Amino acid sequence: MINIILLGPPGAGKGTQAQKLVDERGMVQLSTGDMLRAARTSGTEMGNMVAGVMDRGELVTDEIVIGLIREQLEAGGDHGGFIFDGFPRTLAQADALGALLEEVDQTLEHAIELAVNDDVLVERILGRAADAVAAGGTARADDNEESLKIRLMAYYKQTSPLIGYYHAKGKLRSVDGLGTMDGVAAEIAGVLG
Repeated sequence: MINIILLGPPGAGKGTQAQKLVDERGMVQLSTGDMLRAARTSGTEMGNMVAGVMDRGELVTDEIVIGLIREQLEAGGDHGGFIFDGFPRTLAQADALGALLEEVDQTLEHAIELAVNDDVLVERILGRAADAVAAGGTARADDNEESLKIRLMAYYKQTSPLIGYYHAKGKLRSVDGLGTMDGVAAEIAGVLG
């Protein structure tokens, strides 16, 4: 069982690569957004707490998210490990996740950075939006240059320090996030062995 974190800016392909790992290796993707939505409707004590916070329009605390992750880690099951998606986003969250993994006698094998060139990433995302519209669909609401710049700034302020954090712990592995979908997947497979 291998536990990993996928790091990279918005649009780098973390969700796509996580889904490939789920399909090909039987890993479990722990998406904070999905966990919060599921908890909200679960009727459990934790779920009621999440619903109350969200109904008041407040941000869900790190303690609640760690509680939800703890539930998943302790549930066990037959799978290839966990992919942390959207968590941690800050150094404090990284410390909390490390402490939790230690408590439940698990480890984090790798923090995999999908490294990208920002200019190329912006072109890719704006191209994705244009293709969706040209095909008769709709682009994601946040796939525009202004939203993307705001999302990138938030990433660099909050999340990019995790790259140095995991490098210092000897856990960081970088792959070319601008390669083809299969090329990136092959690089990640090479990291995981």
